[in-house]
Amino acid sequence: MGDLEPSALISYIETSKPIGALPPDFHHYALAAQVLHNLQYQHDWTELRIHTQSSDPKIPLPKPLISGLPPHRVYVHPDEQIEMLKHNVQEKDVPSEREWVLPTHLRESWSLRRFADVFDGINQTPPAVHQASEGKRKGGIGTRRGGKRLLLATVGDDSTTVYYVVHDGIVKPRQN
Repeated sequence: MGDLEPSALISYIETSKPIGALPPDFHHYALAAQVLHNLQYQHDWTELRIHTQSSDPKIPLPKPLISGLPPHRVYVHPDEQIEMLKHNVQEKDVPSEREWVLPTHLRESWSLRRFADVFDGINQTPPAVHQASEGKRKGGIGTRRGGKRLLLATVGDDSTTVYYVVHDGIVKPRQN
């Protein structure tokens, strides 16, 4: 048998370079690259970046994070949902927002302290790659609300990835 070509994901991990210093635990970076690949090719996200350093050099990121722009809104704050209903605005008409993504493996244990360390290292909104990507906001609709949040990307042994919205603190429930 001849040599097998590496998969697209393996090639991507080997050729992608992190922003900032390469973390000592490269497997965290490789997991971030795997989640980035999933977001880009399975979920059509754009403007993706892997962050290995926080915006505040005094506060280290406990592990690499991803920021990117989803094709549609991931989360609508309850107050914004009320405004949208009052003004008859459809969710599809509100521009998407850049989101933070925390890559994790199913076997990792997470505590409130670990989540707090991650939230301490990020701003409410991830930095924009291009200013034009930030969309126009009208009358409070489309303006990010509710404090810091991220998507918890949990990868299983079979590469299945699931995403959960996690907030820094308590957020009142949505209206159905």
